[in-house]
Amino acid sequence: MTTILTTREDINLSSVFRVAWKKDTVQISGKALQRIAECRASFLRLIETDPVPVIYGVTTAMGELASRRLELGERDRHARIKAFAAATSFGEPLPDRVVRAIVLARLTNFLEGNAATTPRMALAVAAMLDGGPMPMVPSCGQGGAGEILALYPLFAELSTRFDLEIKERGSLINGSPCAAALVADAALAARRRVRLAEKVFALSIEAFRAPLEHYDPALDALWGDEHEAAALRGLREFLASTGTGRRNYQAPVSYRIVPRILGHAHRALASAERAATVSLASISDNPVYIPPGDGHPLGRCISTGGYHNAIATPALDDLAAIWADICLLCDRHASKLLNGKVSLLPDLLLTGRDWSDSDGHGNVGYVPMAITGYLEQAKLAAQRTFIPGTESAGAGQDDVATTVFLAWTKEARTGRCLDAASAWLLRRFSRSSRISEASCRQSAGIACWDLNLLIWPNCSPARSLRSKRSGVSRCPNGG
Repeated sequence: MTTILTTREDINLSSVFRVAWKKDTVQISGKALQRIAECRASFLRLIETDPVPVIYGVTTAMGELASRRLELGERDRHARIKAFAAATSFGEPLPDRVVRAIVLARLTNFLEGNAATTPRMALAVAAMLDGGPMPMVPSCGQGGAGEILALYPLFAELSTRFDLEIKERGSLINGSPCAAALVADAALAARRRVRLAEKVFALSIEAFRAPLEHYDPALDALWGDEHEAAALRGLREFLASTGTGRRNYQAPVSYRIVPRILGHAHRALASAERAATVSLASISDNPVYIPPGDGHPLGRCISTGGYHNAIATPALDDLAAIWADICLLCDRHASKLLNGKVSLLPDLLLTGRDWSDSDGHGNVGYVPMAITGYLEQAKLAAQRTFIPGTESAGAGQDDVATTVFLAWTKEARTGRCLDAASAWLLRRFSRSSRISEASCRQSAGIACWDLNLLIWPNCSPARSLRSKRSGVSRCPNGG
């Protein structure tokens, strides 16, 4: 399939899913290419006016040399610098799907002429999504101001194919397409993770035979929160066909607060989706070209801080925090199902064997230990991300670093920990349902590796199954 791009609104969560996750190709429409060409022509006329406008990286040098004016002959020489200098980071690469999302988000500045680049550069960037291998972009060592430490290596090879012209290199390496792509990737995964959490906890509720009044429809209005109401509806959907014979007294707190906690997951998801939607369509170039308008017949070029995305990191931090909280609920539910006095099931879910044949924990008795490990890893990764306190590069210009790479890495880690904890809770449900003959049949066909397929659709069953015992897919790292 091919996704057609005409305006920056065409780059959204839906197109990221198709292009980055499902590997659709993209095509820039003729209308957009005409607009790019027209803005390029106006921009070239603008920089030839007298007096010469001060435009960062065009009529001046860049970075620490920003105060240095470029003479006419120096401009072309400066423009031809290849995108190599800042390719200094190394380490674990970003997943292929994330790199594709960054390339797609890079086109946002191009489509309406705000990058003042050439049609050939727009077409070359779009062609990177035609199905060939993506460049390696490190996820580590991203402590620069803006995103040039990631964008330089991403577009380095492309830049070698051209004798670069004025503003072409800047259009590749400036702005914040990485932040837009990273928060979009997290939001897409979060949609599936929240839905999966509703199913997993509905199964746990059924295994425990918790009273359904804890999830009564009346609570939707009584609590008065749209996100908690969504969580309640999600739970009831999976509990609708469950059986009778439930306990006639309230379940422990960890069962009663499930819709409250999952409600916050819905809230964090909504925040991430909004951050992604805004970021993907946001013009973040520096300098940014504003096409001709009243009082500016050739348009104008202004220097901005658009490359520092301030909404993506808090959204990612909120997702990480709620994943850690849900890990805790997985731990509590798993432990309760083992405790016969609480679950009304056999202690340690041991049946059909003599106590002397057990090592004291049984087949699933060690699960809480594993979940505790995942929980603590999630809590460590879910710490709030602050702007680094050191001055990036010890420089006069680039004195504040971006935070989104740090936040995305932590959110991805907590999400994988939740996937693992959820897998073990499913395992516990599977064992308890065989003992109690629970009537909740939604579990049919749900294996631990299905967690990965629900969250990461391009992950193959064979690949996921190799990670079944840990419950953690390699797909979030490996694409």
